[in-house]
Order: sequence, then C-alpha cells, then structure tokens
Amino acid sequence: MGYDKAQLEQMNSGKGFIAALDQSGGSTPKALSLYGVEPSDYNGDAEMFKAVHDMRARIILADDFTSEKVIAAILFERTMEDSINGKPVAQLLWEDRGVVPFLKIDKGLEETNNGVQMMKPIMEIDDLLARAVKHGIFGTKERSVIHEANENGIAAVVAQQFELAKQVCAAGLVPIIEPEVNINSDTKAEAEEILRGEIEKNLNALPEGEMVMLKLTIPEKAGLYDELAGHANVLRVVALSGGYSTAEACERLGKNRTMIASFSRALTEGLNVKMTDAEFNEALGQNIEKIYQASIC
Repeated sequence: MGYDKAQLEQMNSGKGFIAALDQSGGSTPKALSLYGVEPSDYNGDAEMFKAVHDMRARIILADDFTSEKVIAAILFERTMEDSINGKPVAQLLWEDRGVVPFLKIDKGLEETNNGVQMMKPIMEIDDLLARAVKHGIFGTKERSVIHEANENGIAAVVAQQFELAKQVCAAGLVPIIEPEVNINSDTKAEAEEILRGEIEKNLNALPEGEMVMLKLTIPEKAGLYDELAGHANVLRVVALSGGYSTAEACERLGKNRTMIASFSRALTEGLNVKMTDAEFNEALGQNIEKIYQASIC
C-alpha cells in the first residue's frame, strides 16, 4: 500500500500517544460543559460546533501539542473540513505540529443485541474515505461496544469491524479498529479473552502488507494483547480510557508494555475556557506529560 513513509514510521515506532479530539454532535455539549462552556453560552448547532472547534484549535496550537509527545490525533469529520488560522486542520497538524491526522468515521451505535452494540451503517462511505484522502488523512477510527462475554455478539462486532477495515485499506488509509469493552461489565475479563481470539482469527485472514491498528480497552489481564501487537498486520495497539479516571487509566496502561494511550477526556481534564493562554498551556502540558509517561514506560 502507498502509505506516507514518514507517517507510517511515526505510527509504528514513535514515542508518545494519540490524542482523541473526535467528540461528535451527541457528546459535544458534555465536552463543552467540562470546558466551562454551557448550553446557555451558544445558540444552535452552528455556535456549538464553533465553540468546540475553538477549543480543539486551542489544544492543537498549545506549546506541548507536538510530535515530541503526541504522535497522532483523531479528528471529527467537521474538524477535518475546517481550518485553523486559515490552514486545513489535517495539513496544519502534520506540517506545523508533526502530528499524524486520523478521522473518526463511525456514525454511532445500534441498540444492544447479543450483549454488544454494532456500528450503525455508514452512508456514502466511499465519498467520506475519498475526502479523507484528499485532506491528507492517514487513517480512520471506528468504534463498537461490547457489554458482556457473549461469543456470538463479539464475533459479529469483530467481523463488522474488519469488513469496514478492508474498505478503509482499499482507499489507502490505515483503520483503527475499536471494539471497546465496557469497563463496568461483570464479565469484562471473559469478554476480553473472547475478543482477543476473534481479533487474532481476523488478523490472520488479512493479506500481507495490509496494515491495521487496534484501539482496545485496557485489559484486566496485563499483557493480554501483547501477541496482537507483534502481529505482522498490526501497526500499533492503543488503549482507550473508557471512563477510567486519568490516574487509573495511566496506572493500568503502565502494566501493558505494548499499548500506548489514545485518550480523550483525560487529555482535556481540568481545562477551562476562562484560563489565560499561559494557564491553559500549563494545564494541558501536565495532562500531556502524564499520558506520555504512561505510554512510554
């Protein structure tokens, strides 16, 4: 596949973590509220998305948001189509910050069935992937959720993920496969064992040279995904925080040597719209350092 060699090398062996800046319409009000921007501060979707774009731009332009510690960032579709200081966001990320751009492509989840939530159909997927390529996006991210250790449900989630991943690969992009396991599941450890087996089976069916990444909940059994990280078709295994506090997520991640972080809420924890730039940069810098250290240990 004709991947960008510098970006491929950074994703394969770069030290650092992936910033998740991909809150969609449904989760945006909560993300803004945590940032100190309440629904009463904006009127309608256009103003809401402008507020969250301003927050993301502030993060991306912050002193410590560079490839020294942040190797990639996952963007929401609206962010990919937008610009910062007159420059397309994906282009600015790579050219000015040295950060590899990814795009969230899933459109939300189906209702729970067989203990899992499958992805909703992604309409006009070919057009979306073509636009991603045009914008200089390196890869994509697509999320499902596993709530219990149901073999049929987990097999269906993984099969759907890999089917979409093949379409992404065919477009010349690297998919991040994200079958999240609910951290509050009573059968989390058992679900993760089933998941590992299903992922391995599907990885073994991939053609040589077709690269994917895995974004997984930090497992109950430390090192569970080490073998997957060493698979010839796996570029990197990254961890989602899944609702754990920053401290607990970093502590759990530190026990899994082959995983690096891809955190969203932990990255923006404690940031506030009313902070001066100096205060904002310091607070964000502390979050980045904490997640970076957990990713490289």
